[in-house]
Amino acid sequence: MGVVNVTPDSFSDGGLYVDPSAAVTRARRLLGEGAGLVDVGGESTRPGACAVSADEELARVVPVLEGLVAVPVSIDTSKAVVAHRALELGAELVNDVTALRGDPAMAEVVANADAYVCLMHMQGEPRTMQIAPQYDDVVGDVLAFLEERVAFAVEHGVREERICVDPGIGFGKTPDQNLELLRRLDELKALGRPVLVGVSRKSTLGKVLGDANAARAGSAASLAAAVAAYDRGATMIRAHDVRETVEALAVAAAVERGKIRA
Repeated sequence: MGVVNVTPDSFSDGGLYVDPSAAVTRARRLLGEGAGLVDVGGESTRPGACAVSADEELARVVPVLEGLVAVPVSIDTSKAVVAHRALELGAELVNDVTALRGDPAMAEVVANADAYVCLMHMQGEPRTMQIAPQYDDVVGDVLAFLEERVAFAVEHGVREERICVDPGIGFGKTPDQNLELLRRLDELKALGRPVLVGVSRKSTLGKVLGDANAARAGSAASLAAAVAAYDRGATMIRAHDVRETVEALAVAAAVERGKIRA
């Protein structure tokens, strides 16, 4: 899953793709580099980020989606009205960081469109999520939360086979909690749903490399985390550096098979 943030304030690429033509070019380049899907988002969810109105979010993403008709796109939003319009314009998956909690109409929008949806774990909200997050057992707590949200989605008409889950690396977790989630990622397979991991460029990786004040990390650290997630059962990797990630995962998969091609 390639990342296309149509925002002025995302932690890694904020401001680079606010122009719709630049965002469309970026999306098509990521697809050419091997992304199976491009994730278009019009509202930053970085720590401390402020919410934007539905009108502002639509104004950011609609011109981009209109330029990406007939290509595989997901919409990164927690607003039902934005998801509805994106699905009308051809988006295949709704990537909701609130796991259908942010907007009471979201489950119905997804169900009525028979769309795919990704349910992510987040403790708190972007403005507050990094203020002393607490867990009894981060993996067990995240697993229980995602199990409940999958059940909620199914109860509200979303087909289970359309659901994937995301442990929410960096969303209301300390660096050590993020690493524990990655280390025990295979435990999420108990849910029976595909697991998406978004760890690309995140500050935890910079802290691993010795920068206590890191706001982001580089591609090498991101690639190492992507391969570690793959080795532990991740089905999809959300990445900024798509070509490098595709190549790293292709080699990891070949090693797993013990031969060049399946």
